[in-house]
Amino acid sequence: MELLFIVLAGIIMGALARYLFPLRDTHGVVLMPAVGGITAAIVWEILTWLNWPWDGGWIWVVTVVVTALVVGITAPVLGRTRRAHDRAQLTALLSPKARA
Repeated sequence: MELLFIVLAGIIMGALARYLFPLRDTHGVVLMPAVGGITAAIVWEILTWLNWPWDGGWIWVVTVVVTALVVGITAPVLGRTRRAHDRAQLTALLSPKARA
């Protein structure tokens, strides 16, 4: 049950990141919530395998902080990378070599 709650928290953080960071038009609506949910699940499972008690407070704090960091870094980096790639692709398509 705790895994469900932490994954839901990750999805919510990803959804918030989608609308708090710029360049959200460069990726899909579900991508950042998926990154948040998957990150939260992976971190929670790793900490569980390391025998952190699931009813303790630190597993929750670490999972939420790591998920927020991953989502907070991924959203702007993904937007900038995608924008740069799209511009490079457009330039390549509009070059005289592409028309020949």
